[in-house]
Amino acid sequence: MAACAWSAAADGVVVAVRLTPKGGRDAIDGIETLADGRAVLKARVRAAPHEGAANEALCRLLAKALGVPPSQVDIVSGATSRIKRVTIGGDGAALGAALENLVSAG
Repeated sequence: MAACAWSAAADGVVVAVRLTPKGGRDAIDGIETLADGRAVLKARVRAAPHEGAANEALCRLLAKALGVPPSQVDIVSGATSRIKRVTIGGDGAALGAALENLVSAG
C-alpha cells in the first residue's frame, strides 16, 4: 500500500472515501490510488444517491465496521461527490489500527 487514506485528527481520524452508490452490497473494498496520487478508502453501498441516502448508508457502514456509534461519523466535505472526507470521532490510534485491519483483511 503506497499511501494512507486516513490521518489522525484532534478527536479521531479523517478518512478520504470514494463512494459507489447502488453498488449491490454494503462493503469496504480496500484502498485505491487516484490519478492525482491521493489514496482513498473504497466503499460501496446499496442505497441510491437520492436525498442523502447513500451518505447515510456510508456513515452507518463505517460506524459498524469500526465499532463506533453512527453519531460519531460525519461527512465534512464532498456530500454530493463520489470523493468524500469523513471524520470519525474516537481514539485516533485505535481507529487507525481498526482501519488498517479492515483494509488488510479485505
